[in-house]
Amino acid sequence: MAKITYVEHGGTEHVVDVADGLTVMEGARDNGIPGIEADCGGACACSTCHVYVDPAWVDKLPPKEAMEEDMLDFAYEPDPARSRLTCQLKVSPALEGLKVFMPEKQI
Repeated sequence: MAKITYVEHGGTEHVVDVADGLTVMEGARDNGIPGIEADCGGACACSTCHVYVDPAWVDKLPPKEAMEEDMLDFAYEPDPARSRLTCQLKVSPALEGLKVFMPEKQI
């Protein structure tokens, strides 16, 4: 279980415990966090679970695979360094304290 902080575009923070083995997207979905739509259900076939990771976490996360890179091209205002798809971030104790920020909108 890892405590993850989701920050809405307007600044509202949601701190939730997410079970190991789930994705950061599933943690948001299961806890009713607004701002992560996850239209494809986690198949890495859209960009509606896009977030900006806290700068302190950029180098701590596994690298993006090619499919995630491709889908981020469709995200709203992607940041080459900080943008990630939450469906591609598997929760483990190593993600304890992760903080992600939602974009203004998902497309």
